[in-house]
Amino acid sequence: MTTAPSVNGQVIGRAHYATRAVLERLLAETGATFHESVALNATADSDGSIERGRLVERLTSTLKVDTATAEAALSGLLAQGLLEEQQPTDVALLALTAAGKEAHRAQRAGIATITARLYADLPAEDMAAAGRVLTELTARANAVLAEG
Repeated sequence: MTTAPSVNGQVIGRAHYATRAVLERLLAETGATFHESVALNATADSDGSIERGRLVERLTSTLKVDTATAEAALSGLLAQGLLEEQQPTDVALLALTAAGKEAHRAQRAGIATITARLYADLPAEDMAAAGRVLTELTARANAVLAEG
């Protein structure tokens, strides 16, 4: 009988990179980058439009990337016609276009299929425990990063 490894950075990293590779393959089919897909999700989660600065902050804080990387993702989405700047407004708002909504829908459908396959037979109590542990690890890591 094989014993499951304890949770540590290496185990978490392997799971992250393996699932990220599966996602990257899906995104390659749509022509989107990972950062662009996160930006589309964040915009969709904000009812289809979001203040540009807030979206940049969400990308930098969630993905741990610099502002230039976040802005490059937004520029890519604007160039592809998936996001558009809403005019006129006193704040820089970005909104999903019809093509952006369709790209987001297609990505979500693909992710739902992958998720169902990857998580299909994992016990709910194991998933809940993993969720609690990973949430706490994220909070602790963010606290360490905030310390400088």
